Amino acid sequence: MEWLAAAASDPRICKRQWHDEGGVAVLACGRFWDVLSVPEDLGVPALDALLCIPQPPGPALADAAARRVAFFLPPDPQGRWIGSGIRYAGRGAWIAVPAPHRVAGRLRWLVPPDGTGSLFVPAAVELALQLALGRRATHGDPKRRCPMCGAPRARPLQRGTDGTG
Repeated sequence: MEWLAAAASDPRICKRQWHDEGGVAVLACGRFWDVLSVPEDLGVPALDALLCIPQPPGPALADAAARRVAFFLPPDPQGRWIGSGIRYAGRGAWIAVPAPHRVAGRLRWLVPPDGTGSLFVPAAVELALQLALGRRATHGDPKRRCPMCGAPRARPLQRGTDGTG
């Protein structure tokens, strides 16, 4: 708890916010960590892959309402993550977090901070996301996705009456 609260402007206020009714504190990114937020359908399988490697994981946070997973990474002033639905929060950004080992509304820790400062290795997260994206592409229904960009279609393609299409 101390390590996580240290990112707050005032760690004592942060801890009080965690114990209040809402149970959430807003912490600054860019000092102890940056945060990579991805859509849940990529984040969950990527996290599964990351938990299989022999390396301590970093914290991972789920936002059930937004259907996103956030990975805590080392601060990187050049943090350039590109991709559909990918959000990167570094210096100057803020993130709402519940107390470790606590669920607060729509927020819950998938991997709570362990207090040692362990963070995910960016290269490992990138590979895990690529693996998850590849699996989604091969297991998804191609009729329900745009062949150009992979985006979901509003409705599946309809076959023509003449056998084309």
